[in-house]
Amino acid sequence: MDRNAFGRLCYMLQESGWVKGAKNVTAPEQVAMFLSILSHHKNNCVVKHDFIRSGRTVSKHFHSVLHAVCKLHAVLLAKPTPITEDCLNPRWKSFKVLVPLHEKGRYRTRKGQVAVNVLGVCNPDMQFIYVLSGWEGSAADSRVLRDAIHRDGGLRVPSGNYYLWNNGYANAEGFLTLYKGVRYHLREWDRGTGGPRNKEELFNLKHSSARNVIERTFGLLKRKRPQYLP
Repeated sequence: MDRNAFGRLCYMLQESGWVKGAKNVTAPEQVAMFLSILSHHKNNCVVKHDFIRSGRTVSKHFHSVLHAVCKLHAVLLAKPTPITEDCLNPRWKSFKVLVPLHEKGRYRTRKGQVAVNVLGVCNPDMQFIYVLSGWEGSAADSRVLRDAIHRDGGLRVPSGNYYLWNNGYANAEGFLTLYKGVRYHLREWDRGTGGPRNKEELFNLKHSSARNVIERTFGLLKRKRPQYLP
């Protein structure tokens, strides 16, 4: 942030009346402490040393400026414009699922959304090693997997190895899924219900912890994918 932008931000926050200079801490200094924490991920101890203020003072003014910025969100934050289905911009139109009206029924998921079913396989380093996209959203996961295995240049399992799958698939050579009817999702273990009570639950816990890498990989991909027009 250059001086001009910083000055304009301070002016807006002061004019709104939500940030006011204190006896020993000016409004610009309050904003500077706030930005130092927000932009550079500095903790309270570092900021109080940089500004020669107490930790309590830093915390107090950080929260006051944060409150003011949230109040001005309509002015400070740009409102995103969704990409419409009839978008013709070559940069963005590829990120919409365009389905002819007479075929939309086949592409509707259980949640009623029009989507495609994407099969993704990644390694422990969160790198995709195989992706198959294009199947209708209503297609069963097992059907998409069969297509991936049998098509030319499709998914191959290295000899003597296997992939971890979720409960949408069945155990087969090269594919290892979990025990059904037994606790599996990581959130089920975070409810204070205690550790595994038998070997099946222990297996599912280890399976879920390892397979969670694909959830994080897709999550990272979604955050990077352009969603809106600038």
